[in-house]
Amino acid sequence: MKIQSIHIHHIKMPILAPFRTAFDNTTAAEGILVRLESDGAFGWGESNPWAAPLYCGEWASGMYGLARDFLGPRLLGQDFSTGQELQANLAVFKDNRFAKAAFDLAWWDLHARQQGQPLWRILGGTSPTVEVGADFGVAEAIDELLRDIADAERDGYKRVKLKYRPGWEIEMMREVRAAFPTMTFHVDCNSAYTLADLPMLEQLDQFGLAMIEQPLSHDDLLDHAKLQQRIQTPICLDESITSLDKARQAIEIDAGRWVNIKPGRVGGITNALAIHNLCEQHGIPCWIGGMLESSVGAAHCVALATLSNIKYPSDIFPSARFYARDMGDPEMVHSAPAHFEASSEPGIGAIPNAAMLEKCTLDTVRL
Repeated sequence: MKIQSIHIHHIKMPILAPFRTAFDNTTAAEGILVRLESDGAFGWGESNPWAAPLYCGEWASGMYGLARDFLGPRLLGQDFSTGQELQANLAVFKDNRFAKAAFDLAWWDLHARQQGQPLWRILGGTSPTVEVGADFGVAEAIDELLRDIADAERDGYKRVKLKYRPGWEIEMMREVRAAFPTMTFHVDCNSAYTLADLPMLEQLDQFGLAMIEQPLSHDDLLDHAKLQQRIQTPICLDESITSLDKARQAIEIDAGRWVNIKPGRVGGITNALAIHNLCEQHGIPCWIGGMLESSVGAAHCVALATLSNIKYPSDIFPSARFYARDMGDPEMVHSAPAHFEASSEPGIGAIPNAAMLEKCTLDTVRL
């Protein structure tokens, strides 16, 4: 398909309450939204790395400038028959995977729409129904967290992810496990620790966690491998897996036994598929994560979550979890308790709501 027109939006979507992680207390999801057009068809891609370079080295306003000045102009007028061709075209620019992801995601939506097929079928998904989990940031008090977990259990969630950071650690986990002895939990450290914290991390083995997500540095593999040798709880790699090569290296040294695949973090669906397939070949199960996307970005995540090696409830949320009104249409609503249904419409089955897009757009350009 020949890319005939590109729209790029710098977006900021206020969330209902601050979301507290090991690296930030955010009050809005900020990123870019890209629309690609070809022969009367269109596709949308959304990528939200955060407003500041805290989760990774990218940030929303910088990503918008890069997309406007370099990535978009390089793709405009070019003809791509595969996602790999698009990725190869952008490979001249180093890193900047979140920025590239917005274009790759839009290409896949466009491609599926042109084929008249839902994206999840194009990707080879096994079923349109995907299971998701509950995810709670650092709370003001333990009682608040326990109430949230009780609500999630009542609503049918089978697993709960807990953000974990200095000051919100072993004692929090001890009280949570005492209150919910059979619930499946894992903790997400967002790169907050080093091997100097080994005595504390070893204590987590007593809680029967499904995994410890990204305990060490965002770009580390070697220390994660050392840590995995010292603890029984499986390590899940998130921030460290930014490419197929990183996934291969992690598998070779046993740096972790789960992989969280975020399409934004790895550069889009093309790379997410390659990482998923490599992990499946080596018996490393995966699950899908997100970055507080609107229903446009979440629809891509749902499509990926239909793949055969997604073995754990993914981090995909109903719109009402974070937004008074989602920027996308339709909004994310559970098809059954703790489940979403991938759209049967061509592509991702979601588009931005025009009024909300205008409200959430900080800047925009058309190429």
